[in-house]
Amino acid sequence: MTLVHGEQDITTAHGTHDSPTWGSNGPWETMPDRKRVLVVAQTVVYAQRLHDFYSLLASDLRIHVQFTVAPHVFNRGAAEGLLALGATVLPWEQAVRREFDLVLAAGSQGMEQLNGPVVRLPHGAGNIKLSRRSGPDGERAAIGLGPDHLCWEGRIVPSSFALAHREQLDELGRSCPEAVPIAEVVGDPCYDRIAAALPHREHYRAALGLRPGEKFVLVSSTWGAGSLFTRLDAVLPRLTSELPRSGYRTALLTHPNISAAHSPWQVRSWATATAGGAVSVVPPEADWRPLLVAADYVIGDHGSVTLYGAMTGAPVLLAEYPHRNVNPRSPSAQLARTAPALAPGYPLTDQLAYAAEQYRPEDYAAIADRISSEPGRFDRNARRLLYRVLGLGQPAHSPVPATLPLPDPLDAPFAPDSRRAG
Repeated sequence: MTLVHGEQDITTAHGTHDSPTWGSNGPWETMPDRKRVLVVAQTVVYAQRLHDFYSLLASDLRIHVQFTVAPHVFNRGAAEGLLALGATVLPWEQAVRREFDLVLAAGSQGMEQLNGPVVRLPHGAGNIKLSRRSGPDGERAAIGLGPDHLCWEGRIVPSSFALAHREQLDELGRSCPEAVPIAEVVGDPCYDRIAAALPHREHYRAALGLRPGEKFVLVSSTWGAGSLFTRLDAVLPRLTSELPRSGYRTALLTHPNISAAHSPWQVRSWATATAGGAVSVVPPEADWRPLLVAADYVIGDHGSVTLYGAMTGAPVLLAEYPHRNVNPRSPSAQLARTAPALAPGYPLTDQLAYAAEQYRPEDYAAIADRISSEPGRFDRNARRLLYRVLGLGQPAHSPVPATLPLPDPLDAPFAPDSRRAG
């Protein structure tokens, strides 16, 4: 079968010529000969983290951005999220056969198979978790900063490594010194977006459906052993049974890897049953940052979201914290030494009041300062790095930071007649 468009014939796979492949620079393209960028989203989290990087290139007519999903045990939902953007998602088998001018990645899986200069970035804040394996010196490297994540068969895979804080250079020098020459401190996009959104906190609260004076408690869990999710049956029932229903709203934010492993339906079912349906369960594809901006309290663990909570002015309580698996030099470890721990046997309202009473802004500001050493400068620094790798001059205007989108309303019921008086 031949499709005719103007004077150009394109013969499909049912005809005599090979069919066009996704995103290839064939004669059917309106914009050929662009610089080709590949965004590698191994997981939903990596895709979310990369968004603030590839968005810096999105409006440049000299650049064609494409996406792929690398093999990963937690890649469920990643392709669907990219397709929802309207993006071209190359099959992995095609991506590894192409040449690219820039490859963007937040994870290491499959990077050695791709053709083009790889720019890596951390997939979370603070390089919190420790690798399971010890190095030659007996120390465990922070995940993402060791040879296991940066090297393949003795060579450094990335051509550039974008870091958020100067402290990470010290960590890198300790765990993978051969990667220090490719590292560059650009700042943290989530830090900048959250900081810019905080003055508009009431807009985000209104979008969530929070009423004036209502307290919003955000429960945040990372994935894996030692996460708050493993104690869900000890935490959520207390939120629903002890907090006055007329003055509090609660939401559960879980790491997307939990849904990737167990399914979004299962996570929602477990949480809904444990909380009696009175806690909103945030879907894995949702942007978590607006909820953090809106929160009055954060109950969390050693995940990045809990660490970002140190920026917001909301008292933080830790419900679970696996000290042996956390980098003791990380800002998260400093948060664990500062924030109160959720205690059994004491009323939850009293513990929230205690956390608020003990809250010292200067202590949390010192922790937040360790997330980014380039506050407010991520867009400028990251764009300079990307265009240098591409070999292009930057657009003749300053990058315009994206604002956080307004969140969807919380889905748990909150009408006064559906809650007991508190």
